[in-house]
Amino acid sequence: MTTRSGKVFNDGKADINMNSPGKNGKAEKSDRIFYIVFASLVLDLLAFTVILPLLPGLLDHYSQNDSSGLYNVLKNSVSGFRSLVGAPDNARWNSVLFGGVIGSLFSLLQFLTSPIIGAASDVYGRRPLMILCMIGIAASYLIWAVSNSFLTFVIARIVGGISKGNVSLSTAIVTDVSSPQKRGKGMALIGVAFSIGFVFGPSIGAGISILNKADDAAVAYMIPALFSLTLALADLIFIYVFLEETLPTNKRLQSKNVLSHAIEYINPVSLFKFSSVKKLSAAESSKVQSLGAIYFIYLFIYSGLEFTLPFLMHDRFSYTSVQQGRMFFFLGFVMALVQGGYTRRISPGKESKIASHGILILMPSFVLMAYASSTWFMYLALTLFSFASATVVPCLTTLISTYGGDNEKGTIMGIFRSLGALARAFGPFWASAVYWSFGPNACYIQGALILLLPMYQIYKQVKAESKRSTFM
Repeated sequence: MTTRSGKVFNDGKADINMNSPGKNGKAEKSDRIFYIVFASLVLDLLAFTVILPLLPGLLDHYSQNDSSGLYNVLKNSVSGFRSLVGAPDNARWNSVLFGGVIGSLFSLLQFLTSPIIGAASDVYGRRPLMILCMIGIAASYLIWAVSNSFLTFVIARIVGGISKGNVSLSTAIVTDVSSPQKRGKGMALIGVAFSIGFVFGPSIGAGISILNKADDAAVAYMIPALFSLTLALADLIFIYVFLEETLPTNKRLQSKNVLSHAIEYINPVSLFKFSSVKKLSAAESSKVQSLGAIYFIYLFIYSGLEFTLPFLMHDRFSYTSVQQGRMFFFLGFVMALVQGGYTRRISPGKESKIASHGILILMPSFVLMAYASSTWFMYLALTLFSFASATVVPCLTTLISTYGGDNEKGTIMGIFRSLGALARAFGPFWASAVYWSFGPNACYIQGALILLLPMYQIYKQVKAESKRSTFM
């Protein structure tokens, strides 16, 4: 249906017409979509991070009150594995490994579904898939709120992991409506949303745990779940009302057989080769594959050591959940400052160089974490860690978003995010296993050394770009 203004409506919402006259009109539309995506992600990430400071206590609750018996089955399995490999019987280190196994579940499911959601959005549009994701996320919090056993809680995490394709869709939406010059701003806003979520979400969770006076532990943990559910429902309504379709019908893929290609989206070999993307040149395909490998290795190390960080603070400095919340606040605050004041102003073409700086800074950060004997040294390490957190992923995401046609960007971004989810699925388990077997020093030093691999790859890209700019 076409109105006098020339807007083409689809499913009751206007498609973004990027060919409309006037550069100012295009800029206003892209900025509006940027901030809609930003607001949606803030709501989503606040809801998602509320649980972080509560998880240890929540697991303690289920260890004593699990009618399903699943918690004890998993605990016995971990104890059996410890005996098999001869790891030290350290109760705190055991909790690191057990937490790593639980923490990997969510990202593993996100890995399996994210590229399929991205590819489906290339066929059916971004908006309907975004709405479906938000419905699933809200349902996961509802299941958590009514859970009376560890099994029900795990089901809630499963539903949430399957539905967590909204982040890859957000990056695809930013790519749809932005020029190469403005794309970095949109990606930086996504990064700022993550910072806000990780600044205030854990703090809200810690605040709820302090203010909550319920005698029944099950009721006490229901309250943060209901808070997350409220935010998720608000996000769903916000998306339904304000988000316009950003992929016009004439730019969508015609194939409806998305599920028939699912094996390519969950096969790690196919993912690293970006096999589902058919229209890239050989040179472009090589660059995309290199970026995918850099992103995977970086996030594998980063997510693993990030996951063990609260356990390290608890083990070495006896941090409480409130102190953990303050630590997350500090990390997110520094990230927000860097992203808002620095990352969003990075000039096009400089992303590889800035990403290399971020990886380089992260290596001494992990070395400091390994040997820090005071909170002052630890917070110096956390400051360096925050700079890397604020720069590397936004820069790599901006780089990968420049490849592919309009009808394949969703697939590329879905695969890219899926590689990140794969890294986040196995990174925490790897780091937790090393921590559990050899202690925190070996864990963090090993992580710093492995980062030499993506550092070398990104350095080659920076060098190649420097040569091209010299001859231009």
